[in-house]
Amino acid sequence: MSRKRRVHSAAFKGKVALEALKELKPINVLASQYEIQPNQISTWKKQLKEGVTEIFSRKRGKAKDDSRKAEKRLYEEIGRLKMELDWLKKKSEPYSDPLDLIDSQHRSISIQRQCELLGISRSRYYYKPAVESELNLKLMRIIDEIYTDCPFYRSRRMVIELERRAFHVNRKRVQRLMRLMGLEAIYPKPKLTHRNIEHKVYPYLLRNILIDRPNQVWSTDITYIPMQSGFMYLTVIIDWYSRYILSWRISNTMDNDFCVEALDEALTHGLPDIFNTDQGVQFTSKQFTQRLTDVDVKISIDGKGRALDNIFVERLWRTVKYENIYLKDYRNGNELYQGLEEYFSFYNTRRPHQSLGYRSPEDIHYCS
Repeated sequence: MSRKRRVHSAAFKGKVALEALKELKPINVLASQYEIQPNQISTWKKQLKEGVTEIFSRKRGKAKDDSRKAEKRLYEEIGRLKMELDWLKKKSEPYSDPLDLIDSQHRSISIQRQCELLGISRSRYYYKPAVESELNLKLMRIIDEIYTDCPFYRSRRMVIELERRAFHVNRKRVQRLMRLMGLEAIYPKPKLTHRNIEHKVYPYLLRNILIDRPNQVWSTDITYIPMQSGFMYLTVIIDWYSRYILSWRISNTMDNDFCVEALDEALTHGLPDIFNTDQGVQFTSKQFTQRLTDVDVKISIDGKGRALDNIFVERLWRTVKYENIYLKDYRNGNELYQGLEEYFSFYNTRRPHQSLGYRSPEDIHYCS
């Protein structure tokens, strides 16, 4: 017998999308909590961002009749929402499971109505979506550790390394998890990363260039960050000469919004001559590149088959993970944010770098 398709209310979609937008919980944790697919949450999150922009861009000047009708509908909606809010205030707690809020013994509100108010269907009692298992999350953490040590390992060698650690998994499973984590072996090959063919192609500008001062070249990238329950993505913008971290952001989805936010913050510190990145769609998007061209910054994109074009960021990922991520084993996005905030402050101001003559990045960046 085929399973009945689940229909989610607008209130439920908005609630889940808003929680995803807060970036406090990984997508897979929210998916498990609300028993929906991770891709669905990512879609709702994107729709929420676009919807907010649309609200503030609408033009005024509608007819009075339309205004009255809209006002009437608004008051009706307010009344309905107030009734729902009064009931929810008595039951809800931050990040609680909606299923726990349902009172099967309630005399006035039926279970069906309670499900509607909570934005869930009755079939949710029985529905169990396919989310990443505990084993997969453990495998992803181990794969990340192996990749940090050996970023040139492809799926075949990754399978062998996992077998040495008593994890017998097939290659297809490893390939899927690596794609989910955004990991790809670093080695010369015809096509290193997938770019959007609609995005403008920029040349690689750093070949045979001497980097000898701060704000000459900035660079960025994204990496996978494992946690106790799920994972997040981290992006940073770094100055090549001083190794100074100009900005950073975390997100539970690998979209370009958190990359653009990091870029906006970095540009408050100054302007580089050249901004270098790989061919990922987050960095070649018009939304990202437009910020740079508007301030006359030259854009450099890593060439195909160039494994070491972004080597300074790759070295940073190894440092961050071994000195912080693997040691702290963060439980959620809030802990991760606070921990990285402390670590990057230490990294910039106190951590001595051998390549910098055992001085800190801050000393080099602002005193050179």
